Amino acid sequence: MAEFSGRNLKRECAVPRYSSLKHFLSTGKDALAKGPIAMIFVEDDVEVGTTLRHHFDCGFKQIIVFMPDAFELPDDIVKKTHRVTYDMARDRALETAVNAIIEAAPDTWFYYCYNAEYLFYPFCETRSVGEMIAYNMEERRDTILTYVVDLYADNLRKFPNAVSLEHAHMDRSGYYALARNKPGTEWPEERQLDFFGGLRWRYEEHISEASRKIDRVGLFKSCKGLELRANHTFNLAEYNTYACEWHHNLSAAIMSFRTAKALKRNPGSSFDIETFQWHNSSAFEWHSRQLLDLGLMEPGQWF
Repeated sequence: MAEFSGRNLKRECAVPRYSSLKHFLSTGKDALAKGPIAMIFVEDDVEVGTTLRHHFDCGFKQIIVFMPDAFELPDDIVKKTHRVTYDMARDRALETAVNAIIEAAPDTWFYYCYNAEYLFYPFCETRSVGEMIAYNMEERRDTILTYVVDLYADNLRKFPNAVSLEHAHMDRSGYYALARNKPGTEWPEERQLDFFGGLRWRYEEHISEASRKIDRVGLFKSCKGLELRANHTFNLAEYNTYACEWHHNLSAAIMSFRTAKALKRNPGSSFDIETFQWHNSSAFEWHSRQLLDLGLMEPGQWF
């Protein structure tokens, strides 16, 4: 498995803690001066430290973590992270925060995910996220499409919350895409698809229809008027495309325990699931090569 070393945690002085999103936007906007910037949204206290260390190691210039006061951060992370007190249980919590940050910092590259989610991209073991974004900009692209690939522990009796970094498994097949139609029509959107698979597909009876797709525009360049919508798409059509008009572009994956956690936490599904293992389960190797080989992300023309 990957070692979350936090090797880029070099600053020793503590970063200010903000009592609210409004407080951050009024006094902490210096943190938004240079991207790429990661926004991590903490829903529970599971693997918060490893999530943040992993994304520091990816090379993000700043990390803003939105989380309730009840949760603690490890000491080494407190010294680097911009912590914003935030209630993720409120309606439209994610979109509200992301859109406020977009408005405050146009023309900046951002990434967002939840705790117990880990960004992987082609060659991430030797290249930084900034290098990937620089190449993507040469391709005249303002987004990088990410696929949310479900992770789950192999033994739910030993790991009842379905989370184990050392024993993480994933589905190696069962992923597919459908045409995304223009709202209210049967005409497909240009270069847009809805992607499905993983636990959200295998246990779709426990997942609302609106939450079943696994594509997310996880990396994007903010601009004036841009808004994130509840289904992880943006109000600008080109931002939701999987590729440009002339060739395929690179994509990335967000390896996520989030669905597995929810299925085991929810009483309506927890007792129906004794194991997430099936004949297409495979141990996750914590390496981009495995995801490239499975077709769960692609390098495009980046070599």
